[in-house]
Amino acid sequence: MTKSSGLEPKNETPITKMGNVLLRFSLKYMPDASIFAVALTFIAFGLGIALTDQGPMQMVQNWYKGFWELLGFSMQMALIVITGSCVANAPLVKGWINRIASIPKSAKSAVFTVTLVSVLVSFVHWGLSLIVGAILAKEIAKNLRDKKIPFEYGLMVAGAYVGQMTWQGALSSSVGLFIATPGHIMEDLIGVVPMTDYMLNPTNICVTIALAIGPALFATLLLPKNPSDYQPLDEDAIKAIEKEDLKLQKRPSRATVGDILNYSPILAWALGLLGFIYIFYAFYTKGFNALDFNLLNAIFLFGGILLYGNIANYVMAVKDAVGGTAGIIFQFPLYAGVLGIVKYSGLVMVLANGIAAVSTESTFYLWTFLSASIVNMFVPSGGGQWAVQGPVALESAKMMGADLVKTALMVAYGNCWTNMAQPFWAIALLGITGLKAKDIMGYSIGIMILSGFIFFAAALL
Repeated sequence: MTKSSGLEPKNETPITKMGNVLLRFSLKYMPDASIFAVALTFIAFGLGIALTDQGPMQMVQNWYKGFWELLGFSMQMALIVITGSCVANAPLVKGWINRIASIPKSAKSAVFTVTLVSVLVSFVHWGLSLIVGAILAKEIAKNLRDKKIPFEYGLMVAGAYVGQMTWQGALSSSVGLFIATPGHIMEDLIGVVPMTDYMLNPTNICVTIALAIGPALFATLLLPKNPSDYQPLDEDAIKAIEKEDLKLQKRPSRATVGDILNYSPILAWALGLLGFIYIFYAFYTKGFNALDFNLLNAIFLFGGILLYGNIANYVMAVKDAVGGTAGIIFQFPLYAGVLGIVKYSGLVMVLANGIAAVSTESTFYLWTFLSASIVNMFVPSGGGQWAVQGPVALESAKMMGADLVKTALMVAYGNCWTNMAQPFWAIALLGITGLKAKDIMGYSIGIMILSGFIFFAAALL
């Protein structure tokens, strides 16, 4: 097989063949995720005119009224990406990653290790999982390559991406943190729901345990049986594997007053200590219910500053991570505009009535999950999707007499499940590992299909 044949089946596994068919389709027809945000704007605009009694000009006003309503939330989401990336790239964390990377001695153990670590870290922080998984896959590949042990790099990197399918029921869940933050825009529908109520929901406990075990095993099932079928590394992948880590700067020997302040560990530790004094105070006074978007970002922000030891190097790490927030910055105002159309036109009640009409008591959660899985292909962000779909899901849940927290979980699960078929969040991962979307998406879709029974069981039982 030549290097240009990356889309061809590499083994007899039916799941992988199915994934490659879906991959070929997505590469040929799927535009950038930003185009979906634009398309969703006009779809909502058209539905608002067709299904409500409001005219085009009123719909334009609804759109613009909502356009800027998620600015604070957008900044929170951007900080999750940035602070997670900074922590993952800190020297101490890199050292832990390198120690884990020395464990695998075969292609199968490499795939299992990368996937398992990605999943477990995602329970703490989804942004951290993405970067840790990418770095770990690259370091394991480097070790195996040095030892001349064959490995399937595309499957390893797909395993690193699996954390984007498993995070929505845990600490950094955008849906859970959203509804746990006082003053959120859906407080009149669901109130303020502590993270303990969200994470410790019986359904979520079962799903989290299953996700901790299942995907890593599923990933190993996709490994080609014959090492000769492993996809060869192209030049970009080799360069990424062999690339040296970013070298942090030291204070110049002839330091100016500005240099002394920039590289002062005293300033960094004082700021970090100040932040953690409040963090400990919040947990002491409110317990785990203190956790919301702002507190999670504070933990990773001040923790990152302490890990780097000075402000100059932390700012360097922030600059390196900012590129990963481009999609958030552009797309979230568009999602907010869609939210404005849905909310202010009355379209939310029309759509909620439609879902309630086709649902029964036993199928409501399944319909909510499936609709969220489809919407995620157009709105590839847990926070952005919740802003658009949350009001509809909660209104229909009230009509059906369904549990509001479990309804929120179904939206969250649908969002993260089809992340494996949506390469939006893989941009940073692919940049670190030197691969292209076509190199991993067949495998990630295979893992998604195999993991589907976990989410379907949660929706039906």
